[in-house]
Amino acid sequence: MTGMEDYQNGNEGSFNSEEAETVVKECIENVVGGDDYSQSQVNKWTASIVERCLTQLVKQGKPYKYMVTCAVMQKTGAGLHTANSCYWDTAMDGSCTVRWENRTMYCVVSVFAVTVA
Repeated sequence: MTGMEDYQNGNEGSFNSEEAETVVKECIENVVGGDDYSQSQVNKWTASIVERCLTQLVKQGKPYKYMVTCAVMQKTGAGLHTANSCYWDTAMDGSCTVRWENRTMYCVVSVFAVTVA
């Protein structure tokens, strides 16, 4: 009888959210790492972040379809709240949300990974 942890680690198909978070953080850093918030750059940044994340995730060769969302918001003292909900196979599919910030902005990226049937 194996423990739940052994099963999770040995389950090649299950989504590795820690691995995905690392990929996403690197992509955000590469795109906006040292920059200050700029209204004129936001569309370019968000497009670049989601494209990079998708490319890097697909490169891992896992059997998933991916959806990536990205929101960039200027730091103004306002609150930022996000939520998501999924109806899927919790044993195989997965998601992760990365909240990143620097001096002038917040960036929130969500990745949804759905097993290719």
